[in-house]
Amino acid sequence: QVQLVESGGGLVQPGESLRLSCTTPRINFNIYTMEWYRRAPGRQRELVAQITPSHQTNYTGSAKGRFTISRDNAKSTSYLHMTDLKPEDTATYLCAANGPDWHPERYWGQGTQVTVSS
Repeated sequence: QVQLVESGGGLVQPGESLRLSCTTPRINFNIYTMEWYRRAPGRQRELVAQITPSHQTNYTGSAKGRFTISRDNAKSTSYLHMTDLKPEDTATYLCAANGPDWHPERYWGQGTQVTVSS
């Protein structure tokens, strides 16, 4: 079973930055749209950002203007650079790899915890 691996979470103060990484062993990274979700206590999982194989990006909600998603195809890794973090960004951040229509597989990581607190 394919399992993505997230890293880079931690405890930070409001206004600080973090960069999350998602490595993708055993998949053909170049064909997948990479996505970052988050799940906060008591809330549903929500899409934060996504990047297509051609590097088109999409952001939702409060991620716009503060978060940047990127990918390094040579390293089969996706990144989520988060700036000006707020307490409401506290959540478990999960990475997903979403395959194209002709290869409709979806893989998830187990998540990395981000806590924003003073």
